[in-house]
Amino acid sequence: MKYRKIIIQLAVLIAALILILETVFMVKETEQVVITQFGKPVGEAKITPGLKIKVPFIQRTNYFEKRYMEWDGDPNQVPTKDKKFIFVNTYARWQITDPLQFFKRLTDERGAQSRLADILDGETRDYIANHNIEEVVRSVNRVPVSSGSIGEEVGDTLATIEAGRLKIQDMILQSSNQKASDLGIVILDVRVKRLNYVEEVQTQVYERMKSERVRIAEKFKSEGQGEASKINGEKERDLKTIQSEAYRKAEEIRGQADARATAVYAGAYNQSVASRNLYNFVKSMETFEKTFDSTTTIIFSTKSELYKYLIKID
Repeated sequence: MKYRKIIIQLAVLIAALILILETVFMVKETEQVVITQFGKPVGEAKITPGLKIKVPFIQRTNYFEKRYMEWDGDPNQVPTKDKKFIFVNTYARWQITDPLQFFKRLTDERGAQSRLADILDGETRDYIANHNIEEVVRSVNRVPVSSGSIGEEVGDTLATIEAGRLKIQDMILQSSNQKASDLGIVILDVRVKRLNYVEEVQTQVYERMKSERVRIAEKFKSEGQGEASKINGEKERDLKTIQSEAYRKAEEIRGQADARATAVYAGAYNQSVASRNLYNFVKSMETFEKTFDSTTTIIFSTKSELYKYLIKID
C-alpha cells in the first residue's frame, strides 16, 4: 500500500512536470515565437524575451530568428543592355520583422530563402539588363591614371556612367523590399559579390587583350627600327665625313712631302758637278738594289745610264 502511494505520487509529479513543460516556454533575446493550434497561428507573436505560457498538448511553439540572416545567391548568367553576357553572383542580409505574417506566408526560413531567391534574382536580372556593363562594374566617373606599365596608353577612354554599381544595388534593394513587403521580412542590404564574363566572352576579351599587346609591341618594334635606321644613317654620315677629312689631310701631307722631296732633289741637282755625279751614282745604286737580285738576268744597251756604272764597277 505504501509503495503504491509512492508510485502514484511520482506519477502525479511527472505528469505535473510534463504539464508545466508543455505549458511554459522560454523566449530568448535572439528569438521570436509564433504559437499555433492545429497548424494555425493563435494570438500575437511573442517577441519579448522571458517565460511565456500556452495551452498544453494542443498548442505548438514555432521559433524564428530575430537576428540578421544571410542569403547567398547562385551565379546567374545575365545579359546587359549592350548585349554583354556576364555571370552575376549576389548576396543579401535580411531580417524577420513580423513573425506572424512570416509564418502565414513563408512558414519557415527555408521557404523564406527560396522566396528571396526568386525576388532578388529577378530584380537583379531586370536592373542589370537595363544598364550597360560599365554601369554595373563602376560606381563613379574617374580620370584614368597611368600605372607606369610599358606600352600603357592613358586617355579619356572610360565611358561616362550615369547610375553606377552602388546605385543599381540600391535600386535592386528598394524594388525587392516592395515585393517582399507582405512577407513579414525586410531586406537590409543587397550587394553584387562577383561579376565575370561568360566563357565565350572571356575568350574574346583575352584575344582582344593579346591583340592589343601585339599591336603595342609592333609599335615599339617599328619605332625601334626607325631609331636604329636613324642612328645608322648618322653613323654612315659621320664615317664618310671623317674619312673624307682624313683623305684630305693625307693628300695635303703627301703633297707637302712631295714638294719638299722635289725641293731637296732640285737643290741637290743644282750643286757642283761632283755632287751631281755622286747623287746620280747613289740613286743608280738604289735603283739596282730595288730592281735586281742575284737571280735576275739583264741586258743593257751601251748607251744606258746604268751601263756606265757597271763598266766602272768592273
